[in-house]
Amino acid sequence: MRLNGCSRPENEASSLFIIQFFIIHFPLNRYLLLSARALSSVFRPEFFPLVGYIVLFTATYMALLPWQFKVLILLLVGLGTVVLPRLTIRMWRRANHMERHLLRLRQNRFFPYLVYILYYAFMLHLLHRFHLPSFMSGIIVGSLMIQTACAFINLKWKISMHCAGAGGAIGALLAYSFLFSFNPLWWLCLCLLIAGLVGTSRMLLRQHTLGEIVGGNVVGIVFGFLGIIL
Repeated sequence: MRLNGCSRPENEASSLFIIQFFIIHFPLNRYLLLSARALSSVFRPEFFPLVGYIVLFTATYMALLPWQFKVLILLLVGLGTVVLPRLTIRMWRRANHMERHLLRLRQNRFFPYLVYILYYAFMLHLLHRFHLPSFMSGIIVGSLMIQTACAFINLKWKISMHCAGAGGAIGALLAYSFLFSFNPLWWLCLCLLIAGLVGTSRMLLRQHTLGEIVGGNVVGIVFGFLGIIL
C-alpha cells in the first residue's frame, strides 16, 4: 500500500522559514536537532498520565498508600496508556506497510488517535472498578478529553499532540491547586519550562507550525483542567 504525502499550504510553510534558516546556518544545528529529538522522545504525550500518577504517589499524602496498590495502578496505567496502544499502532503500520514518518501526515493520524481513545476509555472503566477518587481517575478523564478533542480537530487541522500532553500537565496542576489549596508556583514553572522545551523541539524538527504548537497547548490546558476539576 503506497501512501503519498501532501504539501503544506504556503502560509504554514512560510511560518517555518526562519526556523529552517536557523537550523541550516547555525553552527550547532546538529546538537540542537539531537536535543530536540531527545526531548520529543522523553516527553511523548502518552507518558504524561503515567508521570501524573507517579507524582501523586510520591509527592502527596497518597505516598502513604500500600506500595502493592501503587505498583498495581502504575502497571495498569503504563500498560493501558503506553505499551498496548503503541503495540497496536505498530501492528497497524506493519499491516499497512506504512513507514513511521508517514504518521506525521494529518490524514494518517486519525486511527492512532482512535486507538488511544479506546484504550483510555477502557482504562478509565478499569480504574473505576478500583473505586479511585475522582481527582485520581481525573488524570485519565483529562487525557481522554484531550485525545478526543485533538482527534476531531485533526479532521481539519493538524495539531501538536506533544504540546497537548504538556499543556494537559499544566491544566491538571492548576486544577489540583484549586482542589487542595496549595501554591503551585514552582511546579508550574517546571511544567511551563517543559511545555516550552517540547514546543521548541517540535518546531526545530519541523513537525509543527507555531499555530499548531499554541493550539495543542491551549487544548491541553483546558481539558487537562476540566478532567480533574469536574
